Amino acid sequence: MVVCLLVAILALTSSVVSAYDPSPLQDFCVAAKEKDGDPKLVKPEDFFLHVEPGNTDNPNNAQVTPVSVSVDQLPGLNTLGISLARIDFAPKGINPPHTHPRASEILIVLEGTLYVGFVTSNQDRNRLFTKVLNKGDVFVFPIGLIHFQLNVGYGNAVAIAALGSQNAGTITIANALFKANPPISPEVLTKAFQVDQKLIDDLQKKSWYDTN
Repeated sequence: MVVCLLVAILALTSSVVSAYDPSPLQDFCVAAKEKDGDPKLVKPEDFFLHVEPGNTDNPNNAQVTPVSVSVDQLPGLNTLGISLARIDFAPKGINPPHTHPRASEILIVLEGTLYVGFVTSNQDRNRLFTKVLNKGDVFVFPIGLIHFQLNVGYGNAVAIAALGSQNAGTITIANALFKANPPISPEVLTKAFQVDQKLIDDLQKKSWYDTN
């Protein structure tokens, strides 16, 4: 019985561990184009990137600028299990409710004032955790939970988000529900939200902007 329990625990642990980015087997594994994949050709520039402010002239008045693994952006990030994003907010700008299915997020405010929060799962009765953050404040969003950031200050705001995966993924809730391809049946959405079909039709016709 003890042996069976131990095997079950080990199997569960292995499945959980494999759900996250694997540990690297060498110092680094720089993403490279096929023609120049020789590790001896790796240079300091493969680990460096300058990030410009994002363009907030859009319906959300905010822009997320991700720092991702690619041969054209930051190839040295490959296999390191982390990624980064700069988030720029105009006044009243919002990074709308979204989730990262493969990573937790830690956010630090560099400039301005943000109202941030996340919602727990159904099992925890969907509790809302919120905080108003000012320059220098840090907030953590647990993996997979819906969260958001809203600029509640009078000027622009800037934040840096660090993610615990090199490919955290982003699901913007409004886009997923109302701009799915092909569209989700209005019958499903009207029943789920307990509203009439006209409202769902209007929402599906909107041009939802993806900040990320």
